[in-house]
Amino acid sequence: MTGADAAGSSSRSPASAGRLLAVLGVVYGDIGTSPLYAMKSSVQVFSGVPFSETEILGILSLVFWSLILIVTAKYVMLIMRADNQGEGGILALMALAQRAVTEPRLHHALGLVGIAGACLFFGDGIITPAISVLSALEGLQVAAPALKDYVLPLSAAVIVGLFAVQYRGTHTIGRVFGPVMALWFVVLAVLGVMQIAHRPMVLMALSPWYALSLLLVYKWLAFVVLGAVVLCVTGAEALYADMGHFGRGPIRISWLAVVLPSLVLNYFGQGALMLRDPSAVENPFFLMAPEWSRLPLVLLATAATVIASQAVISGAYSAARQCMQLGYLPRLTLVHTSTTEEGQIYVPQVNKALLFGVLVLVAVFRTSDNLASAYGIAVTGRFICTALLAAVVFRRQFHWPKSVTIAVFGALFLIDTTFFAANTLKILEGGWMPLILGVCLIAAMTSWRRGRELLLTRWRQDSMPIAPFLARLPQSKSILRVPGFAIFLTGNQDYVPTSLLHNLKHNKVLHEQVMFLTIHTTDRPEVAAENRATVEQLAPGICRVGLRYGFMEMPNIPRALEALAAETGFEAIRASYFLGRDVLVPGMTPDMPWWRRWLFLWLADNAVPATEFFRIPSDRVVELGVRIAI
Repeated sequence: MTGADAAGSSSRSPASAGRLLAVLGVVYGDIGTSPLYAMKSSVQVFSGVPFSETEILGILSLVFWSLILIVTAKYVMLIMRADNQGEGGILALMALAQRAVTEPRLHHALGLVGIAGACLFFGDGIITPAISVLSALEGLQVAAPALKDYVLPLSAAVIVGLFAVQYRGTHTIGRVFGPVMALWFVVLAVLGVMQIAHRPMVLMALSPWYALSLLLVYKWLAFVVLGAVVLCVTGAEALYADMGHFGRGPIRISWLAVVLPSLVLNYFGQGALMLRDPSAVENPFFLMAPEWSRLPLVLLATAATVIASQAVISGAYSAARQCMQLGYLPRLTLVHTSTTEEGQIYVPQVNKALLFGVLVLVAVFRTSDNLASAYGIAVTGRFICTALLAAVVFRRQFHWPKSVTIAVFGALFLIDTTFFAANTLKILEGGWMPLILGVCLIAAMTSWRRGRELLLTRWRQDSMPIAPFLARLPQSKSILRVPGFAIFLTGNQDYVPTSLLHNLKHNKVLHEQVMFLTIHTTDRPEVAAENRATVEQLAPGICRVGLRYGFMEMPNIPRALEALAAETGFEAIRASYFLGRDVLVPGMTPDMPWWRRWLFLWLADNAVPATEFFRIPSDRVVELGVRIAI
């Protein structure tokens, strides 16, 4: 998912210098830019309290142990073990969990959890560019105060420019992601060490006692600060989501050897600075740097936030594709931006929606501090969804003892829900945004899936089973066999395609060679080439073909059929594709509320034609349809 496009490779070879650089540029952009706003937002919770060692060391301890428990222990050491044929991410984990259960209700519930996590990820795709770019350019208020009024316009310009170049793909710009982020992490560490040298006592915050002391002294206020501290772990899901592109090894090595030390040093450096100069709370990250270097640091920070945003945007494209393949979204336009890498895609509809959402957030919230309130809900909500799905996988598929599963995931779930509860306090301040967006997306996805189920039921009622059709075909004297190769797409291989029935009804002809073609999407990321197709001869000149694709793959029907030419007699130049086109109109379906029906019809109207989605030559397509009331 996240950063799939920027990676530009699905290789899982062992760690190398180049691969480690690519990991830094793709996987760690989001969490790597958190120091721009996480520490500032956390300390500002105590704005009415004089700063002392208790507050600073307590927050630093919470930050450090959040990085250790949530990122290192939960994701790096535990969740990354739950791979779906090497792939990670919330939807891959959902498919893995559903495969491990047999109870229909639990299977459905796990699907809802996975979809909720995916919808929160789309919310993250809107918030991350807004908060990251704003926080970077807010450094102008420190480096060049006269440019303060230009922060918002410059942020909007950077965001528009970022989304405007998405159609070009990320292969070229992706080459510089790694070196830029490597420089960014070096700068983070150096700035932190420079400040720690003045106040080395901040290193005492490595002890969890200081986090506990903060909780004991401030109680409710300390609970509130957890809602800001969680910002230091935004982007943790990317470690798991990008596992399929880089493998566990490079991601783990990069985290433990580079990213984690750099982040800890920088956070502790910010704490040391604020102990020396409490007024630095205004923007501790940029005030850490010498005055002469602040403007270049703003430029580097802007580049880093653009990289972080790019990874999330690319991940949104991948997530949308997976949702389509799993049947939760209608067909969208997919533009392949590389002739060599199947995973590099651009989804115009998603790009426009994200751009609109990001610009609205920038205009409404105006500062990174205000946006921080909205960010935490999306992040912690995904943490909970991941923990629930992973618990099922480790218990059912990895056969962990029940007591161990409860102990480990119970502790993780307690941490996640605590952070989530702390962020619910910010619902009125901005946390409502990801919640509303998530609810709307869940409603859309479930309505689409339910509508497709009802259509399939209606279609089965009106269709003819294939066995009696083939039995009567030799006896029918009114049907004329004509030269050519006809391919009829059907969603159920046991029934005669409606497009064939309409063709017989109106034209009274049947081609000499006929293929019934069905596309199956599996719950696995990819399907091996040898398992791609099944071919069955039903009658003289009539065959049935099934093509199987994983939810990370994109169907290419002509290419797949060319590989079956020896078995089916397929010739691209002779082939005609017959598709059924259902014209949906509002009806009175008792199994679907009016709002779901309206939403389903709207999604259906905006779906991309099957010819484009399956990459079928448009000049060889015949569409035959019927009106269906739903």
